Amino acid sequence: MTQTRMRPTLREPHPVRPWAVVAGALAAGVWLLSFGMFGTTLGGYVAWTLVAGLLAWAAALALSRYGDRGVAAGVAAATGVAWTAAALSVVAEWIRRGAWPL
Repeated sequence: MTQTRMRPTLREPHPVRPWAVVAGALAAGVWLLSFGMFGTTLGGYVAWTLVAGLLAWAAALALSRYGDRGVAAGVAAATGVAWTAAALSVVAEWIRRGAWPL
């Protein structure tokens, strides 16, 4: 009699949940927006956004190692969006003025 072997089922020990990604993105969005509002000029906005983004990335690295990886993914994604918005603001002002705005 031939015995059929069952293949092992491998499961992720810490799965990424969609609600955790959304929660991380919302929390990081509020964090980055609140820091970005400290800047009164374009240069200030960019500087505050970069500082807040670096702090958020440090938190995302800690979360990915010791906490919830879904939240870390949301934080990283929101940081990327905020940095892109800052870069596009600089480019738009550069095009408008014809000179480097920072």
